Amino acid sequence: MINTDFKKRLTALSQRQEALLQRPNEIKEETNGIIRRYVHPVLTRHHIPLEWRYDFNPDTNPYCVERIGFNATLNSGAMKWNGKYLMVVRVEGVDRKSFFAIAESPNGIDNFRFWKRPLALPDIDPDETNVYDMRLTAHEDGWIYGIFCSERHDDKASAGDLSSAVAKAGIVRTRNLVDWERLPDLMTGNQQRNVVLHPEFVNGKYALYTRPQDDFINAGNGGGIGWALIDDITHAEIKEEIIINHRHYHTIKEVKNGEGPHPIKTPQGWLHLAHGVRGCAAGLRYVLYLYMTALDEPWRLIAEPAGYFLAPQGEERVGDVSNVLFSNGWIADDDGTVYIYYASSDTRMHVATSTVDRLVDYCLHTPADGLRSATSVAAINELIDRNEVFLKK
Repeated sequence: MINTDFKKRLTALSQRQEALLQRPNEIKEETNGIIRRYVHPVLTRHHIPLEWRYDFNPDTNPYCVERIGFNATLNSGAMKWNGKYLMVVRVEGVDRKSFFAIAESPNGIDNFRFWKRPLALPDIDPDETNVYDMRLTAHEDGWIYGIFCSERHDDKASAGDLSSAVAKAGIVRTRNLVDWERLPDLMTGNQQRNVVLHPEFVNGKYALYTRPQDDFINAGNGGGIGWALIDDITHAEIKEEIIINHRHYHTIKEVKNGEGPHPIKTPQGWLHLAHGVRGCAAGLRYVLYLYMTALDEPWRLIAEPAGYFLAPQGEERVGDVSNVLFSNGWIADDDGTVYIYYASSDTRMHVATSTVDRLVDYCLHTPADGLRSATSVAAINELIDRNEVFLKK
């Protein structure tokens, strides 16, 4: 007979989690007319299934304690699949190892539930220690691709240095989100941690958004978000790379920047979501920003509003790595609604919503960064002047 205390504790755990999974989300008060945040995170470590964490056998777990602990749910790719809103979530254990798991929702803003098991990707490299931050792309070739960071120790590091790492871009593909084929890692002359596949062929080739950097942490001579064409995705190699979205001094992206999810195609151009990083007294501050490129030339910048689009607010600022927002997943629905999935402080997942039309309007009609205080003041005064003329009519 099952231990009564064990059964009571397990029942209480199940009821508490079910209440969390069924909790409806609520829109926060709108502030800028561009996006709507929601009150509750959409995924936390508490959403992880109990059967991944607890041994349900009282003989082997008499105190009903958590056997496998989890630290965070973060940096998730996203897509619409069979009418459901899916995230390929980076799940991080208390052992610092990350893996991928799929969570789905009927409406994109709450009731996210993990699939029965985490993804077991083909294990092709014994030196690969950690995998994370998958970008999903349903490509016109019929495959769904996932590109993610594949991390291992830097064997060239000095003796005793157990922190230096090497980042590669791992590539997988699937047709059903269940069976995954592992392709060879991207071949490149730089370390790459933020690589995204463009959803269409460009000049008959696969196209990648990249982020070349000198080492695992620092961009160094890497100038920003790159662009490269690939002849064969099954043996992907970067032979030539250009920077299409540059870093600049004293901006939100002076330290580094990187593409988020793949861009959304709109009649006015490709709509991009990216992250920018700057240094401050509290460390590195990560924010999100938007830019657009030409429809017929996806590498050509046509618009970029000044500053950030989303930055950490309130409780979002606190977590495992504080003062950070990061996104590598969004969904553009058929009705024009855009669901932006972002992680706060490397701890939990949130959603913000907008529309394609609003985001394009924001990009095309918001002043660009003039890179100087004087030009910022000039942009404000220009708006004041135009408003004065309008109000006199």
